[in-house]
Amino acid sequence: MMDDRRRNAVYLIIAVSLLAGLITGQAFFFNVGYAFIGLMVFALAWAWGSANWLSIRRRAQARRAQVGSTLKETFIVTNTGPLPKLWLEIYDSSSLPGHHASHVISSLPPKESAVREIETLCSRRGEFVLGPMKVATGDPFGLFQLERDLPQTSRLIVYPQTIDVGGFQLPAGPLPGGDALRQRTHYVTTNAAGIRDYMPGDSLNRIHWRSTARKQRLLVKEFELDPLSDLWIMLDAEKSVHTGESAAEALTTPPYLPPTTEEYAITAAASLARLFLMKDRAVGFVAHAQRREYLQVDRGGRQLNKILETLAVLRAEGTLPFDHLLRGEADILSRGTTVIMITPSTRNGWVDVAQEFAARGLQMVAVVVDAETFGGRPGARRIAMQSAGANIPTYMIQHGDDLSNALSG
Repeated sequence: MMDDRRRNAVYLIIAVSLLAGLITGQAFFFNVGYAFIGLMVFALAWAWGSANWLSIRRRAQARRAQVGSTLKETFIVTNTGPLPKLWLEIYDSSSLPGHHASHVISSLPPKESAVREIETLCSRRGEFVLGPMKVATGDPFGLFQLERDLPQTSRLIVYPQTIDVGGFQLPAGPLPGGDALRQRTHYVTTNAAGIRDYMPGDSLNRIHWRSTARKQRLLVKEFELDPLSDLWIMLDAEKSVHTGESAAEALTTPPYLPPTTEEYAITAAASLARLFLMKDRAVGFVAHAQRREYLQVDRGGRQLNKILETLAVLRAEGTLPFDHLLRGEADILSRGTTVIMITPSTRNGWVDVAQEFAARGLQMVAVVVDAETFGGRPGARRIAMQSAGANIPTYMIQHGDDLSNALSG
């Protein structure tokens, strides 16, 4: 390297000068040697100060992003020392694909800051690390180049993208028009059914204060179950049924869908969760991937964030067949519940279980991802026809499909 060659040349000059001084006894040669020794000390001190009298702050616009959105990150580099920094090379080791945050600062005067803004298109879901960083700098003479590690990191979660699937149709339920169940519950719901006398154990937030003041005794609100049935999204994450190759590099063009059944299935799950939560439905989620992922039915934006965060890091690495998953979760499914099944599996077992559930009064919907179009096993068309033949509304997704169209009735 150039630094080594220059240093070696200076070392040679120092050695020759001191040797010549010893041989000849002339002070000139000693002075030359001492001067170059002083130069080396000065250069090393400058390089050390450049590397250590330095503050670097990085600020991400958010710690949550979504596929298709832009992450904005600001780097603030401050020279805290008394000497100017002639050059700084900042190397970033973030794991976010396409995040090119390494940059060079050519000059930074004392006590001043340089600001650099980096924008990155988030094209892959997952959990990523921003940082660590490394700074390289040196002295004015090019004799020393020092590096300083900045190990601080922060976490970024990129949610899967959600696509408009407003045309997705559910089967007609046993309660047409959303007729009220008229079933009282001790849970607080959005459906107030009346008031009654306070009983020991009732929560204070259920007290109806106006009626209490009017009747001169404690009265509490009663609630009914939601007239709309719960909706569960059940995702098949068994490793052996998924297929497709997903490269690690960033995707540059929409729809930002790697060619794998896993990514298509997860995007479908995220899109359907968003669709029904935006309609104020109570939605739950189940999958058996690296571990059992279970989110109890709930509604609203908070539930959507929970589902998206779960899907962001979910990997199809499970070992549980989809029909076993369905049977194992049967206890959480009450009559009238809607179940959306998302799977690339071509085994008959899950269709048989879905028929059993339908006979019990559950509303079953199937979303079949055609693994053959991703380079996997054939049989998706057959299993989709079998599902549809059992009066289970069935949607099919193939590689390259526009999910908005594929999931519309």
